[in-house]
Amino acid sequence: MAETNNTMRSSSHWKSFYSFVYKVKRFPGSMRKTIWNVGKDDPRRVVHSLKVGLALTLVSLLYLMEPLFKGIGENAMWAVMTVVVVMEFTAGGTLCKGLNRGLGTLLAGSLAFFIRYLADVPGQIFHAIFIGAAVFILGAAATYVRFIPYIKKNYDYGVMIFLLTFNLIIVSSYRVDNVWSIGKDRIYTICIGVGLCLVMSLFVFPNWSGEELHKSTISKLEGLAKSIEVSVMEYFYDSEKQANDDSSEDLIYKCYEAVLDSKSKDETLAIQANWEPRYSRCCHRIPWQQYAKVGAALRHFSYTVVALHGCLQSEIQTPRSIRDLYKDSCIRLAQEVSKVLRAMANSIRKKHKFSLQILSNNLNEALQDLDGVLKSQPQLLLGSNNGRSRTPRTPKTPRTPNSYKLEEESRILLSRVKSDCCSPVGSKSKEHSREQTKEGQRHKVLRPQLSKIIITSLEFSEALPFAAFTSLLVEMVAKLDHVMDEVEELGRMSHFKEFRDDDDNNANIVVTCDRPKMNIVDNNDLPSYGAE
Repeated sequence: MAETNNTMRSSSHWKSFYSFVYKVKRFPGSMRKTIWNVGKDDPRRVVHSLKVGLALTLVSLLYLMEPLFKGIGENAMWAVMTVVVVMEFTAGGTLCKGLNRGLGTLLAGSLAFFIRYLADVPGQIFHAIFIGAAVFILGAAATYVRFIPYIKKNYDYGVMIFLLTFNLIIVSSYRVDNVWSIGKDRIYTICIGVGLCLVMSLFVFPNWSGEELHKSTISKLEGLAKSIEVSVMEYFYDSEKQANDDSSEDLIYKCYEAVLDSKSKDETLAIQANWEPRYSRCCHRIPWQQYAKVGAALRHFSYTVVALHGCLQSEIQTPRSIRDLYKDSCIRLAQEVSKVLRAMANSIRKKHKFSLQILSNNLNEALQDLDGVLKSQPQLLLGSNNGRSRTPRTPKTPRTPNSYKLEEESRILLSRVKSDCCSPVGSKSKEHSREQTKEGQRHKVLRPQLSKIIITSLEFSEALPFAAFTSLLVEMVAKLDHVMDEVEELGRMSHFKEFRDDDDNNANIVVTCDRPKMNIVDNNDLPSYGAE
């Protein structure tokens, strides 16, 4: 027995060793593939890396060249640190961090030297007390200010740099005599680093935060439109989705996942874009915060898309024969919703206002069409058997002994539940409780199948999934109004061009019920930006 255990242990050790060797051999290839994919997904990352390398090389000349080093000294390293910290992927991010760092350093240095001048007058003891009191008051005040929402959103980094620089200068001034020259050199080097970062970000292949937010909003609108179309098509063509299951599922999931996960990215881009010197064609500031509001409305709208996608994975499905009766109306309504989303995306892309009346009229017609079809044959959704001939169901699979066994188990289980509920408290014997604990594990395995049998025996079980599906379509139209209002407000605040009939390319689209190909996957994901 001991020899067998030793043999098993040695074999497991050898397997672990071979697995480790295999991973080591694969590491260079997987690393090369990862590095290549990062640059292939967004070539701007390669350009940004080269820009940071060039900026670090230029700022290092302050330390490497003898004349520059004599003028600035060891404080040149502060310029290198500034470039590493401030240089961001987008111009808005660099402006936000650079100006915050520059202003925070300038204010902290000025205030520290003013306090040091006041503390020098009374004497050495009072000097220490005065510095300690100043550090406590300003440290507490600056930390409290960081909790203010507006400051935390826009100037949190600047307040932190102010607090750090003030404490470094004011505390070191008690022991160092030439603190003025040290502080002056540090301010100079930080300004040099910030200026170099701003030049590289604004003038050398700039990446604008506002442009990133603009494209992201368009991509989310078009992605939701595609996700709705594919979900509805799969619901009515479920017999054909097996061959394209993976591609279509990935397409639906990626489209609405990009919207649901966009909250922090949209808010960050909107804040950074406010620092950029970008104006509309009428010399008005572009309302970047309104883009964030459009993103918030899209997130609320995407919850219904997630629920609609969930109908595809429902355990209980309405028979195909019933779904086919309402197929055309549901597909038309879904395509009208997708057309509205694409019209809004096109409006933002071309900076033209869209026709709210035309789009609303088309949506109302599609809703009336679905309502009329539902009213024409309500007995199919109500599951009524009052003398009406039911629509033939889909052919059932032949019954097996296991299905009979499951039905028998469900009948026994239900009878036991009824008898237990009807029996008085305390009448259960210890033997009965032991039997229940012994059979607990067996019934846990059967519980999902038993619940499905019980549910399918209900009269409305086949109609409820489709009723939920249609109600989600109607709810989607209701939530679409909020998105349309936010996009319309964006066009008004951004001074979009007025709507003209020849500008609306989507107004003359004919809605058809042809099933699109499911194997075409669009990559609507925008790359993540830099060191956020």
